[in-house]
Amino acid sequence: MLLLRAIQIFQESVSLYPAPVPDSAETSPQRRSRRPSAVPRSVILGLDPLEQKIGYIGGFVAAALAAIFVPRLLKNTTVTDTAKPTAQKTCPTHYHLVHSVCQYTHLTHPSDWILQFLEIIILGAAVAFFSYRRKRAGVAVAALIMGLALGVAGLPFLFIGGWLIVRAFRLQKYGDATFSGSSKRAREMAQARKTARASGTKSSSKSKDDTTRNLPAPSKRYTPKQRPRRR
Repeated sequence: MLLLRAIQIFQESVSLYPAPVPDSAETSPQRRSRRPSAVPRSVILGLDPLEQKIGYIGGFVAAALAAIFVPRLLKNTTVTDTAKPTAQKTCPTHYHLVHSVCQYTHLTHPSDWILQFLEIIILGAAVAFFSYRRKRAGVAVAALIMGLALGVAGLPFLFIGGWLIVRAFRLQKYGDATFSGSSKRAREMAQARKTARASGTKSSSKSKDDTTRNLPAPSKRYTPKQRPRRR
């Protein structure tokens, strides 16, 4: 349920940028006030071949991590936890100071690893499945959840999820998911805005001069003389 809700939120955020509408189409004032998307919504929520390959790689990494847990599910395993000693060189309860590091060696039962194993299997399968279906929201959300759940081992999945989201927003704004293409498009858009502002300033100053030039001359009969201002 959490995964489906996160995917729905991602899709709703994309819908804030409507797809480009032809000039001949009639749109409401509220529709015109929103920033149009540079590409259709289906392109933003889909995956290109490169992104699909990265998703498959993420599914393969998840399968490799799950394989590491298999021996721990078959028998009891000895695990050593480490911690930093305090300023007084003391360790927490059950820990022993070994070479300036607090260590705690204990025996784990297979049931201690089953939850994390199922988590990797389910989320890894979700990454591979949504990659096959070319669903950007599903791959990004599943990868981010796995990355947050696994800690240091989940850094590759955090990278995949964040990378897909960044590329989605580049597609929305610039129509190009690559860094070089979006940067080039951003410079072009900035130059166009600068040119538009410059042309608008020139036209406003020109209209002001025309208005001043077209003022009628003051009438000698009805216009009183202006007194000089005192300094």
